[in-house]
Amino acid sequence: MPQDARHNDQDNFSKDEPLRTDIRLLGRVLGDTVRTQEGDSVFDIVERVRQTAVRFARNGDPAARDELAALLDPLPRDTTQSVVRAFSYFLQLANIAEDEHHIRRRRAHDLAGSPPREGSLIFALDALSTAKISPEAIADFFAHALVAPVLTAHPTEVQRQSLIRNHRDIARLLDQRERLQMTPEEEAENDLGLANAVLTLWQSRMLRPVRLKVLDEVRNGVTYFKETFFTELPRLYIQATQQLQKRYPEKIWALPPFFRVGSWIGGDRDGNPFVTAEILREALRLQSAAALNHYLEEVHELGGELPLSDLLIKVTPELVALAEHSTDHSPQRADEPYRRALSGIYARLAATARSLDQVEPVRHEIGHATAYETPEALRADLKVLANSLKLNGSAQLAGGRLRRLLRAVQVFGFHLAPIDLRQNSEVHARSVAELLAGAGRCADYEALAEVDRIKLLVEEIATPRPLYSPYLNYSEETQGELAIFFAAHELRQRYGAAALPNCIISKTDGVSDLLELALLLKESGLLLPGATPRLDVNIIPLFETIEDLQKSAATMAGVFDIPAYRALIAGRGDEHEVMLGYSDSNKDGGFLTSGWELYKAEIELAQVFARHQVRLRLFHGRGGSVGRGGGPTYHAILAQPAGAVSGQIRLTEQGEVISTKYGNPDTGRRNLEVLLAATLEASLTDHENQVEPAQQFHVVMDELSARAFNAYRGLVYETPGFTTYFRQSTVVSEIASLNIGSRPASRKASERIEDLRAIPWVFSWAQCRLMLPGWYGFGSAVDGYLQGNSDGLATLRRMVKSWPFFKSLLSNMDMVLAKTDLAIASRYAELVTDAGLRQRIFSRIETEWALTRKHLLAILEQDDLLAENPMLKRSLQLRSPYMDPLNHLQVELLKRHRAGDTDERLARGIHLSINGIASGLRNSG
Repeated sequence: MPQDARHNDQDNFSKDEPLRTDIRLLGRVLGDTVRTQEGDSVFDIVERVRQTAVRFARNGDPAARDELAALLDPLPRDTTQSVVRAFSYFLQLANIAEDEHHIRRRRAHDLAGSPPREGSLIFALDALSTAKISPEAIADFFAHALVAPVLTAHPTEVQRQSLIRNHRDIARLLDQRERLQMTPEEEAENDLGLANAVLTLWQSRMLRPVRLKVLDEVRNGVTYFKETFFTELPRLYIQATQQLQKRYPEKIWALPPFFRVGSWIGGDRDGNPFVTAEILREALRLQSAAALNHYLEEVHELGGELPLSDLLIKVTPELVALAEHSTDHSPQRADEPYRRALSGIYARLAATARSLDQVEPVRHEIGHATAYETPEALRADLKVLANSLKLNGSAQLAGGRLRRLLRAVQVFGFHLAPIDLRQNSEVHARSVAELLAGAGRCADYEALAEVDRIKLLVEEIATPRPLYSPYLNYSEETQGELAIFFAAHELRQRYGAAALPNCIISKTDGVSDLLELALLLKESGLLLPGATPRLDVNIIPLFETIEDLQKSAATMAGVFDIPAYRALIAGRGDEHEVMLGYSDSNKDGGFLTSGWELYKAEIELAQVFARHQVRLRLFHGRGGSVGRGGGPTYHAILAQPAGAVSGQIRLTEQGEVISTKYGNPDTGRRNLEVLLAATLEASLTDHENQVEPAQQFHVVMDELSARAFNAYRGLVYETPGFTTYFRQSTVVSEIASLNIGSRPASRKASERIEDLRAIPWVFSWAQCRLMLPGWYGFGSAVDGYLQGNSDGLATLRRMVKSWPFFKSLLSNMDMVLAKTDLAIASRYAELVTDAGLRQRIFSRIETEWALTRKHLLAILEQDDLLAENPMLKRSLQLRSPYMDPLNHLQVELLKRHRAGDTDERLARGIHLSINGIASGLRNSG
């Protein structure tokens, strides 16, 4: 090993020593808990399994694997559950320690005055300075910017909220040990706190007894606002303003509310029959109540922070008037205008909470007041306080809690988070067909050709005459769709237009899909026809399959060519959003083809939008795993084609990624900052052509994609028996019965892979440690390409070095391949009852994996996977010995279960193992 490489390894070892210390500490506490709760015999078994698994992971000793099987296979069922729980909880504790270590490393980096971290706001502003981007261009970016992570309820989060709260307690205790110099008594108290937290974890039910309901998911989503967004989003705005003011003092930087957190929870009806108009109403009520409760708490705290006396300070006339109109007439506060004004604000907020959400404040107000009609009216009152403080020598008092509250009200309003409405285009088409038939306008709309559908829809959108009649009987499906849109119209008036700004059309494949939604919006009053038509919400097509992505630009060009639709978009500021589906395109065409077709679609859409003078906003439907579009957000945004970001981006945050990114305020703040920094860089600098033009590489990608597509489709959709192999060699059926979300696993009651949702598809392959959706087809593609190109390898190496898109693609594949384990996957293959089918398919998977690994390492010029990501490599090495026993036990439990054993403990053991493996992999779905 070269001298500098040894030095780097030693340096990394030193930096990671605190992490190893924390993991040893948590492992010891967990071991003590297992011993006291389950007895010495169970503890001894867990320890023997752990030591054997570590030996197997380190040297691949076949004897160790056989010994592991001999230890695990004969375990009694209750002991099996204890072993599964022990290893699952260790992986959860390791996650907590790793997250705290990342926070510790970032803090040490910043305290040391080191160069700015990649992905930080300072790093992005430095990049803009190097690129000589003017302050005027930066100001224009913020004037038109929209950065919006959108929380979804897609079910890959296997942890219960009570356990996530427990994890936060453990993280807080670890943080105390790091930051504080504790006395022996304080250290003993901390030790006791950790022991109690781990004991609580052990004695808490890991699995949900019943499936989550939609409103449970809404409440879960709201917790991330309470834990992170309420505090960290205002802080991010303040940080950005301060950094800009410091760099460009000649300008006054007053940033608009460009950064918002959205939600699908309670509005996403695609394949989820449990989302109804009543659920939508309650979702918004719960969200609104959370926002108003936050404001009430902050106003109460401000009252304690601002006991300023007008006997000692000056105040503005506006503050005097606000204090005099307050409901607080106590003589004890007669000289404290800020506190009296805040009492009045609190009383009005309390009235608002009762009026909007039927919520009774925890602390009763002094006197009664009228409710605020709008968030802007609340901000106006808070500004009176801020202005008075600034004008009378107390500006620094206006810069803390009050400043954050002002920004929070601006960002969260009275609705907390904008909820997107989403439905499948086929449902829209059936509802429109029923409305047209009921009104005698068209007897069989769905039988019409596309051109005839468009003509009819354009005519109907232009007329104020409704198709809907309360005197006609409609199907339950159509009644439900109309009820949602009628409720949306009502709720926008109640909570403001920002509460429900978007309608998304899943499975968009033509112009009529957009017009059908427009017609349904007209029926509910959200689109008003006339000489100057008005559209109140954004119509957002979602292109998901490979074919639909290839047609997306033509679809948008077709709808823009319709004068009536173009007039609607003109009324919305000449902006239009398009959503791209990473998950379903991957399931449809494989990892490489999905990534390439998404990339090309963005280029073509940007060209169409520029031609029609419409600003494009892309909404990226990314999942947590690489197989569903996941991976590092910063590099993913910078890898977008030139012109595809342009200051506006939305992207989904799904499943376990939400708690990983936003469950901790420090980590949440970092992830919010990364989103902003990447969007800023991608919008204002040219990453596409930094070394050499990428256009010459597109031909290569076309060939690679075609070959990868054929290999992937050939296996998944064209190999006889593949569906049987998939269902028998994975836990897809068991995942469907795991209570991790309200949404069914399939869109239709079908065994077909086409009808299976992308989430269980990817989640299942992750559980058996194959990660097939994240790499399959790449090896065959490169192999075929190299055979016909003597300088092909050199070309591919140049592509990695000079093209961010290709580099990001291969970096994600590097991570996925490192998480695969063919030895473990082969044990799952043994679950396939047809030996011939098993051999035919698994041998193809093995061959493709070997080809993919070989060519990936050659292109990256690496000797091993994750050579450029040593931290992740060490993390996986740490986790592997604790996941391997879980996989082994899962296979054994599946064998017994599928052989007809109906013992409830068996099913619970399978679900516990799913939970544990998901914890170990972290981004499994």
